[in-house]
Amino acid sequence: MKLLLKITFAFLLLPILSNAQQTLSLENCYDLVNKNYPLAKQTELLQQKSAFEIDALIKGKLPKIDLNAQGTYQSAVTELPIHLPNLTVNPANKDQYRATLDVNQLVYNGGIIDANSKLKEVQTKTQQQQVTVNLYQIKTKINQLYFSVLLLQERKAILISKQEQLITKINEVKAGVKFGAIFPASEKVLEAENLKIKQQLVEIQFDKKRLLENLSSLTFSTIDENITLVLPIISNDFNLENNRPELKLFDFQNEQIEDSKNIISKNKLPKINAFGQAGYGNPGLNMLDNSFQTFYLVGLKANWNVFDWNKSKTEKQALSVSANIVSTEKETFLLNNKLQLQEMENEIHKTEAVINTDSEIISLLEYVVKSSDSQLKNGVITSSEYLVEFTNLYEAKTNQKLHAIQLALAKANYQTVKGN
Repeated sequence: MKLLLKITFAFLLLPILSNAQQTLSLENCYDLVNKNYPLAKQTELLQQKSAFEIDALIKGKLPKIDLNAQGTYQSAVTELPIHLPNLTVNPANKDQYRATLDVNQLVYNGGIIDANSKLKEVQTKTQQQQVTVNLYQIKTKINQLYFSVLLLQERKAILISKQEQLITKINEVKAGVKFGAIFPASEKVLEAENLKIKQQLVEIQFDKKRLLENLSSLTFSTIDENITLVLPIISNDFNLENNRPELKLFDFQNEQIEDSKNIISKNKLPKINAFGQAGYGNPGLNMLDNSFQTFYLVGLKANWNVFDWNKSKTEKQALSVSANIVSTEKETFLLNNKLQLQEMENEIHKTEAVINTDSEIISLLEYVVKSSDSQLKNGVITSSEYLVEFTNLYEAKTNQKLHAIQLALAKANYQTVKGN
């Protein structure tokens, strides 16, 4: 019975614990976008579309079967221009009928069907990579929203700590006022500051709610406003290889151009088809026999365009220009990317240098506040003067958190721009 009560209590407590420990990481947000964003569905749809199109191309290797029927009446028919003795040749009927089954089978076309299938695969990869590029560009928006919420989260924690210390000080001042050691106005100054903190906490609550709603909309998920965001730990490795998805897109575009050139070359090769025809008609193959007959014929047909007025050469030249355009686009992208990374690297180093002095500033201000606290208790300074030093301390603590989050955001943006 005791065991059953323990198990029941554990199950009842589980939702409370899970809500209390609910967290969200930056990688979780990236994964949610890649999973839920409407554009992400195009990758699978493009693959399905490609499979159907390639299947249709491959079917070009199968025999083509046509069933034809016709009936005609013509104003004149072929007749022999001479008369032979003892021989009567009846002219063909002016009304003629024919039904045929025609079969055409591709024998050789230079492998153009396989080349078109390969081109279709590369085109699909190019389109899918474009989807990846578009999705990747959302990461910058995710970074901005995520770290904005994280900053509010840290500000709230600092304000709550400040409020707790302020309430303790208010209680001390109340005791001092009661015994006549401190002026009554001193208590009011501190209480007014406490109300300001409450206002700031309310503002943070609504600002965080708004930003989380935006993050929820961008990730197509429901993010609870009480969720805790985790500060990501991001390395300072500036020598990572550039893995931006745009680079792979440029490679696919070049591959697509090369495959198109290959198809142009194969179009110039001879094409051979086997054909057969079986039919029933009046007349049959013997035009001089005015009766319904069955007939058939089989054969091979070759076609070779030996001269196309340099059309293929011109088309290849156009594709070469396209390849040069892709090359210039890639070069421009890498140049802009490099400049952007240099700026971000400088920003990271600057923020790190600022952070190095934050702890020292806080240490000095804590000493000042401690001294002011003693002076306030002894009536040497007013609560307003104490509050100035007290506020300076917590502004320094807020700046320290701000700089830490700015550094994490700069590193996250650097990794995003680098494609890692």
